[in-house]
Amino acid sequence: MPHHKRADLLEAATAFCNSFASQAPPDTILAHFSSSPDTLAIEHGQRALAPFLGREYRGLQGVRAYLETVASCLTYADMRFSDYIVDAAADRVAVRGAATFTWTATGESWDEVFAYALTFDEQRKLLRYEVWADSGAAYLASQGRLKELRGERA
Repeated sequence: MPHHKRADLLEAATAFCNSFASQAPPDTILAHFSSSPDTLAIEHGQRALAPFLGREYRGLQGVRAYLETVASCLTYADMRFSDYIVDAAADRVAVRGAATFTWTATGESWDEVFAYALTFDEQRKLLRYEVWADSGAAYLASQGRLKELRGERA
């Protein structure tokens, strides 16, 4: 399998991350993904903590379902990305992100640092989109308990 140049992978990863940071519509975000049925989106974590955690979303319809599920629970602001690490031999990019998230049903917000691991195909389309984030804060916010735990007034 041919390997992409480092600059090509960095460009593809940056474009994908910028689509999230700018809150692009789902179809714009989905355009960064491969049409392969093996395409995978997964946000790692305990399934019981949030409806989008710990589940494998496969294919473009699966990725769309992941995006819709997240959007039904969360909003975000001030998303930014840094510290891109490119592995050209494996067609992978790791990146650190940060944003303020709000659980929409409770209105509770938290600042979070998260990580993406992105694997690309030969056309620089995403085959694997993996997320590691603060599932504990998301769970507490979903239960309306984050402010209480932090000693803030509701």
